[in-house]
Amino acid sequence: MHQPEADPGLEIERAAERLAALETMVARALVGQKQVIRESVVALVAGGHVLLEGLPGVGKTLLARALAAAVAGHFSRIQFTPDLMPSDVTGHAMFDPRSEEFRIRRGPIFCNLLLGDEINRAPAKTQSAMLEAMQERQVTIEGRALPLAAPFLVFATQNPIEQEGTYPLPQAQLDRFLLKVFVDYPDLNEELALVRQATQGQIGDQLDISRVEPVISTDELLSLQGTASRLGMDDSVLDYAVRLVRAARGWRGIETGPGPRASVALVRAARGHALAGGNGFVTPDDVKIMAPATLRHRLKLTADLEIEGYRPDDVLRDLLADVPAPRV
Repeated sequence: MHQPEADPGLEIERAAERLAALETMVARALVGQKQVIRESVVALVAGGHVLLEGLPGVGKTLLARALAAAVAGHFSRIQFTPDLMPSDVTGHAMFDPRSEEFRIRRGPIFCNLLLGDEINRAPAKTQSAMLEAMQERQVTIEGRALPLAAPFLVFATQNPIEQEGTYPLPQAQLDRFLLKVFVDYPDLNEELALVRQATQGQIGDQLDISRVEPVISTDELLSLQGTASRLGMDDSVLDYAVRLVRAARGWRGIETGPGPRASVALVRAARGHALAGGNGFVTPDDVKIMAPATLRHRLKLTADLEIEGYRPDDVLRDLLADVPAPRV
């Protein structure tokens, strides 16, 4: 019997509804921070990793835990420290005296959503253990490649001002993050609501995600990722995304520009943003909105601009204003 074809418009509408429900559920735990939540959900649906940067106490860990709870995923947290070894992340082979055989003890990286807290506090050797997992979705232990569960997403945090005892992430690892999301201070009303929620009937400062309930399953998230990957994108919009990245390579004030992986990331992020907005096709605005979070960690400013206090977003703002967008 012939099965009727699925209505693409209805599929997009349902996907947008599920993602809106996800954002609403995460907002139960993380007061305010609408842009942060939206960008994190975009990364989820685009299947990309996120680098969260912000001062202590602004909700970076809470965000990751709330997202994991809302998608009913297996959550793990690793507190990165200078003495953390690669095997503490990936796991190791250990001898079992009963069976007289070596068996694999899997590390915390075997999960759906991994929170790497203060990732820049671990030395390069341990940071490199994350590269294979983030790019290849597998871990090699004693020469044996072990696949990670799908979906697998890393949310890593770092403090932007405290540099003592830290190891800056190498560019190769930064490039593995789809987005770099800034978590800033809440405004007055948001902070009032936050303090009221965190102190009403609570003892201590334990992160409260009790109000967060699963709204989508990991299988449904994989389905949403597939929907986002098939979203329509006109050639002119694709050309716009690539032109933005290429323009950044020779832009004034940028010493090292983003590579081709940035073009791929920008297109994936734009598709995720379009789906979250309920659109069946990607617009230039989707590209423009996601460009700062996609590119800010993939470029290095010249020493002169850094001394003057410029940030990558300042340069990207000028670039986005100067590179013409197509009319579609």
